[in-house]
Amino acid sequence: MKQPPKYFARVIALLFAGIFLLVSGGFSHTANELKQLTGAWHTAEGSVEQSLIIADGYCMLTQYDRVNKKYMHSFGGPITTSGKEIIIKVEFNSSDKLQVGKTLSYSYSINNNVLTSDISGSALQWKRTDDGKSELAGNWRITQRRQDGKMAELPLRSRRTLKLLTATRFQWAAINIETGEFSGTGGGTYTFANGKYTEHIEFFSRDNSRVGASLSFDGKIENGDWIHSGLSSKGDPIYEIWSRMK
Repeated sequence: MKQPPKYFARVIALLFAGIFLLVSGGFSHTANELKQLTGAWHTAEGSVEQSLIIADGYCMLTQYDRVNKKYMHSFGGPITTSGKEIIIKVEFNSSDKLQVGKTLSYSYSINNNVLTSDISGSALQWKRTDDGKSELAGNWRITQRRQDGKMAELPLRSRRTLKLLTATRFQWAAINIETGEFSGTGGGTYTFANGKYTEHIEFFSRDNSRVGASLSFDGKIENGDWIHSGLSSKGDPIYEIWSRMK
């Protein structure tokens, strides 16, 4: 029996609706998994610490010895999840630039704010130190900088400086996502209150003598951008505008 055109149209509509629900449900599940990972995680063995921070779908992992002021290693890039795996597209690796551009997978599980994962090379347990919820939490890059009294635009290029923040921790990294060049990184904890942004440095690849020091800047969020000014770690005056990575 020949079916009327309206019958076929309804069947097609139902099929598309089913496909949409399956796909959107998958996206929602993945988003929830990544939301559980977002924030700051920490593990240590003796004086060697490891920091893992995740925000805006980007992660940075660093190994360092704060007691002996020794920077060891870091890597990072965009992060997603699939089932019981963390998937990272490497954008920098301080120990091996040949890793840049590769997509790596690691096992993981979370239970009672403890992350178990082999993301650092061997299966370790990481304790959550914050949930990644704050005004500054996110993945930022410098988009404007004052030079010779004028604001200079800094378009997004392969060579870039990123600063990733959770609710309590920060890390910046100067990288080139095409050549794999790694120019430096530093990080630790921060506070942001009453117009003052203060960094407490726990590791610094360029100058270990900076470990333990604190840097304060005038800071504010304006039209979605993060504006801060003050003196750099070298004592040079700075005025920068940072924008979230899209």
